[in-house]
Amino acid sequence: MRRDCPDLVIFDCDGVLIDSEIISARMLVETLAPRGVAIDLAYVARHFLGRSYPTVLKVIRADFGIDLPETFEAEYRARLLAAFETGLAPMRDAGRVLAAMGRPWCVATSSSLPRAERSLAIAGLDALVGGAAGGRLFTSGMVAQGKPAPDLFLLAAERMGVAPDRALVIEDSLMGLMAARAAGMRAWRFTGGSHLAGPLEDEPEAARPELRFASLGEIFQIEPRLEGRVGA
Repeated sequence: MRRDCPDLVIFDCDGVLIDSEIISARMLVETLAPRGVAIDLAYVARHFLGRSYPTVLKVIRADFGIDLPETFEAEYRARLLAAFETGLAPMRDAGRVLAAMGRPWCVATSSSLPRAERSLAIAGLDALVGGAAGGRLFTSGMVAQGKPAPDLFLLAAERMGVAPDRALVIEDSLMGLMAARAAGMRAWRFTGGSHLAGPLEDEPEAARPELRFASLGEIFQIEPRLEGRVGA
């Protein structure tokens, strides 16, 4: 493992800061079923984890020959946010870790801006992260290509004024890890979300992280210099 301390930590949101991926997968399965698309949670994890909504449209069209109506996205997002209101929680130690960070940090997510802002608010992390106007939240709508392309992470590093090779990405999905590696950034894989409770899938070389950890609180054990009260 590299010994130098990163100048920027980029957190993914869904599946890293908030335990949302299992809820999102269930809602997608339930919303697609009446449209004649029968998929399971494993299919969602394999094809959609860490990716933006347009990917859903492309994959469903390719695999099932179905063009989802324009109203589908709004229907899915409404059901998802309703489920979030009653079932979404932050990852354990997420707030504590963000509050204690001693190096610049931000959030880069494949979610839309409205969903990201609302999810963070429900999870009680909005005061720490802020919205896009606060300069710490970057979403897929801000770039031409979502993960696994490096665009989103490169944008975040540029806006935060840090060179890509000085940034560390905390990701849960293979697509996010691929994006981080493609951006020339270090990548740690967080495996503590509910959606990763079973055996991890094989990681291709392009998505292989520097290390894996299951509790956000471990970040400061792995790299004590990231914590604010510890001198850099």
